[in-house]
Amino acid sequence: MARFVSGGFLSSRIRRIAWLAGVDLRPGLPRRGEAVAAWGHAGTAARAEAVAARFRAPILRVEDGFLRSLHPGRTREPTLSLTLDRSAAYFDSRTPSELETLLATHPFDDGDLIGRTRHLMEEWARSGVTKYAATRADLVPPDPGYVLVVDQTRGDASIRLGGASDATFREMLLIAREENPGARILIKTHPETQAGHRAGHYGEADAVFGAELETRPLPPKALLAGAVKVYTVSSQMGFEAILHGHRPVTFGQPFYAGWGLDDDRMPLDRRHRKLTRTQLFAGAMTLYPKWYDPHRDRLCDPVDVVRILEARARAWREDRAGWAAPGMRLWKRAPLRRFLSGQVRYTEDATRRALVWGAPADEDEAATRLEDGFLRSRGLGADLVPPLSLVLDGRGMYFDPTRPSDLEEKIIAASQLDPRALSRARALRQAIVAAGLSKYNVGDVPPDLPEGRFVLVPGQVTDDASIRLGTSEVADNATLLRAARAANLDACIVYKPHPDVEAGLRDGEIDAAEADVIARAADPVALIARAASVWTMTSLLGFEALLRDVPVTTLGAPFYAGWGLTTDLGRTPARRRAARPSLDALVQAVLIDYPRYFDPVTGTAAPPEAIVHRLAYGPDPRRGPGNRLLAKAQGALASYAHLWR
Repeated sequence: MARFVSGGFLSSRIRRIAWLAGVDLRPGLPRRGEAVAAWGHAGTAARAEAVAARFRAPILRVEDGFLRSLHPGRTREPTLSLTLDRSAAYFDSRTPSELETLLATHPFDDGDLIGRTRHLMEEWARSGVTKYAATRADLVPPDPGYVLVVDQTRGDASIRLGGASDATFREMLLIAREENPGARILIKTHPETQAGHRAGHYGEADAVFGAELETRPLPPKALLAGAVKVYTVSSQMGFEAILHGHRPVTFGQPFYAGWGLDDDRMPLDRRHRKLTRTQLFAGAMTLYPKWYDPHRDRLCDPVDVVRILEARARAWREDRAGWAAPGMRLWKRAPLRRFLSGQVRYTEDATRRALVWGAPADEDEAATRLEDGFLRSRGLGADLVPPLSLVLDGRGMYFDPTRPSDLEEKIIAASQLDPRALSRARALRQAIVAAGLSKYNVGDVPPDLPEGRFVLVPGQVTDDASIRLGTSEVADNATLLRAARAANLDACIVYKPHPDVEAGLRDGEIDAAEADVIARAADPVALIARAASVWTMTSLLGFEALLRDVPVTTLGAPFYAGWGLTTDLGRTPARRRAARPSLDALVQAVLIDYPRYFDPVTGTAAPPEAIVHRLAYGPDPRRGPGNRLLAKAQGALASYAHLWR
């Protein structure tokens, strides 16, 4: 147990992470054997130090981890990580911290630890997230070839306790000029300085003799990619420079200095060990901090926090300029506002980006199109269950093969990835299959089925846009079923009506005379598990079958057709033949890169792994009585779906 005497520890998030890490933080004075918690070396730390000295109690130094949140802590956004150190704060070089001891003594001979750390480093480097992840990937970075000088906020404890001072920053800029004559000097301001929270050490007066200030919220990944050399005092940017292959010049004594991976201008005599990059990150990222997953309320691996921040940063970037969706249906508005970070108005607004649902032909070509994602909910959209995933497409829409879409571009990009970069997609597919998830996650135990395997034919909604835009000769359920029968004369044909049609919410009912079994209200995943193959026009069930390695024949042009993974009897776009993605690459594009996910429990953007967990284990978002009444009214108007969709 540890006691605290400052209000900052009243944060439920801080106390929750500490408790999960085995530290019970409680207010009050310490008793025998209890420590006093101090937040780093901030102003309130002096009070904790005085109490600890009075009661002869040890001090527990608490600080944010190296990947914290979307915005700085001064915005009161809860942290996703903590460091809990009983020796010293990790940035205090006057005495060894637990992190320094770990880096100096740990054998780093555990293959699992090294493998996890390498995976973390690769995914972190690709993601571009940093301690405060609200950076803008849409900004054009400066032309490469510059020397990067990293500023920090005045009064930062890591400067003073890292053996440096304000004068060190003047010296660093001078030496950067001397060692790189004629080079462009790019001075990167701190995010808190950009936001007006705290002053930095450099200003316009320093932007002379070939130096310029970079105040834009660029991701460190983009800045470091163009740098030929990096100079820092004790900034975390130096640590990330090592991640991205640099050997930073350090003028202070940060935790990452002195291990053979930096050009150390103020060496610490006690740091003699030479570490590899992977060993440094194994200690500083995998072993030392406590990482927290708010979607599952548990401690987690740092790679999980990378993914959480990546999802939140994407939502912030896409929503920050605001959306205008004047034609949005009434029932969609409240959940959509939450999904889009509150940045949507339902009136005409020329200052915001236009947003329309689906792919209506009469809408503005410049509008971004919006649709449900592929892991949507536990319940039907037509039954007014809010979505946990949406797709936003600026080119077209995934179900419209008549034009390119953002999804096609992402599939082509994923097809070019190294197989190691697709390990996340493989793990995600395995988790979805193991949890038995589908788009809506509805359905009962299938009816009695014949022995052996069968051909599964999923029905679709009559007015579905994917049929209108993505089919030709076979464009309705009856024709599809006849085609499947003609090609599989001796097979058992199982027809599964669409759940919206079965619920009486949409049109598409047929007598299905060619089918041997009609699997009404059946769980699609249970059917796929028994199927020898799937025949479909454009149904998402075809993609769900691919996830489970079941062969798929398409008679239309769904988003997953034309890439060499299906048998295509319909006409697919010739442009798709330029790429031949693996199934993992398709999953990477379709379930990771293309959709956005939202967790209604935390009220934040989320990675797909969190939504898989939410769909598998709950809790689920509940509909109010108004939604249920409106859903029933829509059922009575199923033939007039255009009035409410």
